[in-house]
Amino acid sequence: MTALNDPIDDRGGEAPSRRGAFFGRRKGHRLRATQAELMANALPARALDLDQPAPADLATLFPCPVRAVRVEIGFGGGEHLLHEADANPDVGFIGVEPFVNGMAKMLAALAAAPRPNIRLVHADALGLLPWLPEGSVAGIDLLYPDPWPKKRHWKRRFVSDDTVALMARAIRPGGLFRFASDIDSYVEWTLVHLRRAPQFEWTAERADDWRRPWAGWPSTRYEAKAIAAGRQPAYLVFRRRAPAVSG
Repeated sequence: MTALNDPIDDRGGEAPSRRGAFFGRRKGHRLRATQAELMANALPARALDLDQPAPADLATLFPCPVRAVRVEIGFGGGEHLLHEADANPDVGFIGVEPFVNGMAKMLAALAAAPRPNIRLVHADALGLLPWLPEGSVAGIDLLYPDPWPKKRHWKRRFVSDDTVALMARAIRPGGLFRFASDIDSYVEWTLVHLRRAPQFEWTAERADDWRRPWAGWPSTRYEAKAIAAGRQPAYLVFRRRAPAVSG
């Protein structure tokens, strides 16, 4: 990793309403019959209805008692989300994934071992973030998002000033935004956006704090692929600051 504090020009280009939106394929390989059945019959019971107002207390979304609610944006194959849900049965998790095959894989895992502390959103996270009540979640994870490595596509990256503001609104004071990527330019991009956001502070005090994953991290296939290719992942953690007290 080099030049983590060097400025990156991220201005201009797309209209603000498109920044951070989902771009790319929503479906890969054709679903097997069992996967299609899960999408049709199991997903509705797990999915949040974003057309209805959010409850004031997100804990009421879960059929089991939960002391806090966390969000994972783009859970992919679901390894991390399932691990976190198993390790923290008293925490509710909202998993967001627009990719059909990833959602089908998650539903298959939940059919094999139901976890009542997981709810799902099969859509773009930009539909969820404004729906969440202010200060309602304990943390948001964004792990190995699509890097859009070509500079002309950087505006398609999920992290933007707009999405950082939406996350800051949803995360309670003291809550965490956690980000992992093996693409240097995206790590630097994320640092620039979060460090200029007054609502967040970067928690790293030494290099190992971002070179090594946080406690309890389960290795994922994305991480294994990156390491096998010789790329060094970075693990960034930002804490939501308490609002400034006026007067």
